[in-house]
Amino acid sequence: MAAADPPDAGDLSQLAENLLYQLQENFQALTEKITLRMEEMGERIDDLEKHVADLMTEAGIENTDEELRH
Repeated sequence: MAAADPPDAGDLSQLAENLLYQLQENFQALTEKITLRMEEMGERIDDLEKHVADLMTEAGIENTDEELRH
């Protein structure tokens, strides 16, 4: 088997550029996924706080937003 010719500087530069581009794309996709998950979690927390407040009202317990945060 013949050994492959070593890549020249132009090839290495292109390989590095391609790798950086792929990393950037992957990082962007991951960032978008994390942001979406955080938004979903925020909505769930808001819903949970509302349900707790509703349950407390049904139980006749006085509450304020300030009390729920402590």
